[in-house]
Amino acid sequence: MPAYVILDVKVTDPETYSQYKDLAPAAVATYGGIYLARGGRSETLEGDWLPGRMVILQFPSLEKAKTWLSSPEYAPARALRNSASITRMVVVEGIEP
Repeated sequence: MPAYVILDVKVTDPETYSQYKDLAPAAVATYGGIYLARGGRSETLEGDWLPGRMVILQFPSLEKAKTWLSSPEYAPARALRNSASITRMVVVEGIEP
């Protein structure tokens, strides 16, 4: 069953975050992940949520998503992201089509 990682990112250091954006995709792909949204325009439809940079990743499973996050391949990119932003991240299991 697919799983979706949803990030709400407040970038605090654009230069370092730019390095993260260059480094992260290879690690995402290594674990079967694909980008569904990556910093495009967003709009609040209900409530008071004012997200920053939104990113949505799809992985083949919840386990793959969690393995990616803690993987050695993603560790350098994760360190950059953590130093250059404030991030909220959740993972949600999808449904079979």
